[in-house]
Amino acid sequence: MSDTEIYMDHSATTPVDPEVLEAMMPYFSEKFGNASTIYALGRKSREAVDEARERTAKALGGEADEIIFTSGGSESDNLAIIGSALARENKGHIIACSIEHPAVLRTCESLEDSGFDITFLPVNKFGQVELDTLQNTMQKDTFLVSIGFANHEIGTIQDIGAISKLVHENGALLHTDAVQAVTKVPTNVKDFGVDLMSMSGHKIYGPKGVGALYIKKGVRLKPICYGGGHERGLRSGTENVPGIVGLARALELGMERMPTEMPRIQKMRDRLIKNILDGIDDSFLNGHAEKRLPHNAHFRFSFIEGEAILLNLDYMGVGAATGSACSSKSLKASHVLLAIGLKPEEAHGSLRLTLGRRNTDEEVDKVLEIVPQVVEKLRKMSPLGHIK
Repeated sequence: MSDTEIYMDHSATTPVDPEVLEAMMPYFSEKFGNASTIYALGRKSREAVDEARERTAKALGGEADEIIFTSGGSESDNLAIIGSALARENKGHIIACSIEHPAVLRTCESLEDSGFDITFLPVNKFGQVELDTLQNTMQKDTFLVSIGFANHEIGTIQDIGAISKLVHENGALLHTDAVQAVTKVPTNVKDFGVDLMSMSGHKIYGPKGVGALYIKKGVRLKPICYGGGHERGLRSGTENVPGIVGLARALELGMERMPTEMPRIQKMRDRLIKNILDGIDDSFLNGHAEKRLPHNAHFRFSFIEGEAILLNLDYMGVGAATGSACSSKSLKASHVLLAIGLKPEEAHGSLRLTLGRRNTDEEVDKVLEIVPQVVEKLRKMSPLGHIK
């Protein structure tokens, strides 16, 4: 079987919503103008970008002049972290959660090479940041804390409101990577008190290659990309007008549908979790049982490897993952699973199923038939399968 018939890897990417594609199409052809030009064709593109900025800001709870469009979540993370560091006169201390996406971790490591002091904050067995640990890690020169709103692998949601209060009491800024959380759970920037928030279009049924960074008024950043001074000088490069229009429309649709869409998806997710845990011996749920993204089910199975599970699921028409799509080519154990205390051999036996708006109850039923068959088959083949 070559084509994926059941797609359950929505944390990796999502299909573009038909309404999003419809909004984008005119800006590929008839309204193709460069938004930085002053004649009529360019002005139409500029109007589209300005309107998309207003709509994006409204959906996130900010103001239009607090939104910078980027190429995606990774660039938004880089701009938030490196931009904050470059804006300082003196080097200082940054705290990043140990289970962050590589876009955050690798960026912080690059600053560590440049002389900044970096602490990678540990988490508990559910992947949660504990406030006492964060408080004890804060230093006098801590100027930035980066903690993801919800984890990209295990789906655990952080208490961003409480974290923000603690960070601000210590005189630092809070950046949160909300790529996985936006349109899944409430992420209003004012309600949660964040200073910088990253998001990406292709995780919310928008196009690939576009994202946004919320920058609270008064927060100073230096650009990491120079050129023509686009996006208030913080992100030079000709504006991706179709992508920006698509991002704003996808965000609007996601926010409008969240109250009805997420409970439906969560119901399917809960059925997946219950039936797999009840029906397969030596199966476990990774992450917090309740404080997790409504579409995320992340399992581990003893005695077998996740890569073999994925290959067998793929053969049977199911698209799934073991962890982050950005690091899936690595054969190393997931840094997220190691950080929550799993042994390498435990971490290697993981499966991530993330549902979306096109999934149906019938597809869940099919997956609940297939996964136990795959696990049983692989355990029979594995020399570890009989070790109890």
